[in-house]
Amino acid sequence: MTTETSEQTQKYLGLTSPVSTSEPTKEDSRLTESLELALHPHGVFESEDESQKRINVLDKINKLVKEWIYEVSQSKNMDEHMIEQVGGQIYTFGSYRLGVNQKGADIDTLCVAPRHIDRNEFFTTFYEKLKKLSEVKELRAVPDAYVPVIKMTFDGIELDMLFARLALQAITKEQDLCELSLLKNLDEKSVRSLNGCRVTDEIIKLVPQQESFRLALRAIKLWAKKKGIYSNVLGFLGGVSWAMLVARVCQLYPNAAAATIVNKFFLVYDQWKWPQPVLLKHPDSDEAAKQGLSFPEWDPRVNHKDRFHLMPIITPAYPQQNSTFNVTNSTRNIMTMEFKRGLEVTNAIFAGKDDWESLFKPSDFFTRYKHYIVVIAKAATADHQLEWNGLVESKIRFLVANLESIDHIILAHVSTESFCSKSEDDEQTKWFIGLEFGRTDNVNINLTDQIRHFTSDVYHKAVNIQLYKDDMVLDVLHVRKKELKNYLPQDVYNRVGLKKKSFVKRNSLSMSPNNDTGGNSPDVNGHNETNKNSSDSSVPPKRARLSDSQSSDNSHIVDFKNSGSGRSANDSPITVRINNHNSFFRAKKNGSVVTESEYLPQQTLTIL
Repeated sequence: MTTETSEQTQKYLGLTSPVSTSEPTKEDSRLTESLELALHPHGVFESEDESQKRINVLDKINKLVKEWIYEVSQSKNMDEHMIEQVGGQIYTFGSYRLGVNQKGADIDTLCVAPRHIDRNEFFTTFYEKLKKLSEVKELRAVPDAYVPVIKMTFDGIELDMLFARLALQAITKEQDLCELSLLKNLDEKSVRSLNGCRVTDEIIKLVPQQESFRLALRAIKLWAKKKGIYSNVLGFLGGVSWAMLVARVCQLYPNAAAATIVNKFFLVYDQWKWPQPVLLKHPDSDEAAKQGLSFPEWDPRVNHKDRFHLMPIITPAYPQQNSTFNVTNSTRNIMTMEFKRGLEVTNAIFAGKDDWESLFKPSDFFTRYKHYIVVIAKAATADHQLEWNGLVESKIRFLVANLESIDHIILAHVSTESFCSKSEDDEQTKWFIGLEFGRTDNVNINLTDQIRHFTSDVYHKAVNIQLYKDDMVLDVLHVRKKELKNYLPQDVYNRVGLKKKSFVKRNSLSMSPNNDTGGNSPDVNGHNETNKNSSDSSVPPKRARLSDSQSSDNSHIVDFKNSGSGRSANDSPITVRINNHNSFFRAKKNGSVVTESEYLPQQTLTIL
């Protein structure tokens, strides 16, 4: 490589030279203007009043942090002059720091304190200080999380607040968190908390044109939410991962307009050879080693577990981490399918055959599959439900992975949209997982082990972290598409375009391999009037229902046709069996476990 070529390469950001440095054409600029107009109806831009409210809330929180640090410093009998200098600061990261936060979005914040303030004080004295404020609602501390956090709503704005203690005597507002030397003598939890800000600031530095990046990222985030693939906790991608994917495309097309970035985004990731990692820069490992730092970082050459990551997107700040370790086979397949669809739509837009609104059409999740798993978390009080929801949702990706392990399930698709409801007895939240089956001969599929493993894991975790309460219940059910009316809110049921059908009793499950009721309608209990009194043993059972009597195997069994794509009327039926998983585990207040033999199932299956 010549010196001239080397100098030319160094002018550009990223690991490689750009694919194209072409300037935007008039048509590119026109399409970018139309893209911005198309985004406005979806609420991706805040009004000035809303932006000012966020600034005011952050200012109040910042003053509160300084006041708290001052009080803690006094309690430790520090010199008054030193107390005046110790400071403390609130930093923002994520979408707000990137300048792409939407209406009603939360703000990710980091409380940075000097060395004499520890994390335990943050989760005790600062938490108690927050509890006394009338502006603070839905306050929740999660000190044992991988990244410890306090969650709250402050004056109507949702806030997540992390904590990091630096090995410094004082924290000023000019403190740059990107300095590697700051990581010396810090524990791993502080480093992980700091990384939110460090990663966000690195992304900003590594993007050639901020304006194009921000508009393109707004469009991609909206698209991802509409398609139901925006959720780190459920195994898709979170905000920082989408930001890094867009940033890499901006590096490859440094002069492109936002509309072009969106189109090239789908082109690049439709062709990407996963699990080849996406990186924005060379890792800082060598420089970190020179400074004596040795925190764990993503490196499949060294770390065996890193070799199994399916869709690695590597953060640009030391210690580099994979932001997508939650991705499963199903979620990766769903996202790659959406990349391909997005490319088709944006190519049509650039050809003048379509418009941007087509890109933002909602997902067809509730009409795409014939069979669904419904996960229902219930609790008697709002506070208990808030805690229970968080735990159950964090474990759903493991249920998806468990379902994927079954040979005949080719896709387990979890919807990122959950639904909350409230009754006199309890509050509950529902999540839905669509199932697609491969072509197969006559086969019996038993989901019991996967369901039991999931429910047991959730209950045991709740007990171990002392979160479990007697009113917390977890149900996992199988339903057909036509039964979704009994589980979805009416407005959602109408919105997704499901055909209205006669009401199906909540626990009534069809058993007919041919889906045939002999031309007669079942009664309210799921009986077929013609067959329910038949004594002909040669006639196979047509109907199953849940009853209060106990069957021999305590199971829910469902026969149905293969539900993958391209099924014919002659396909062999699959039998799905879900034993009564709720009898597998029950936790008591004292933390002991009631085994299946000690706990009678509330509902069992009876073949009629």
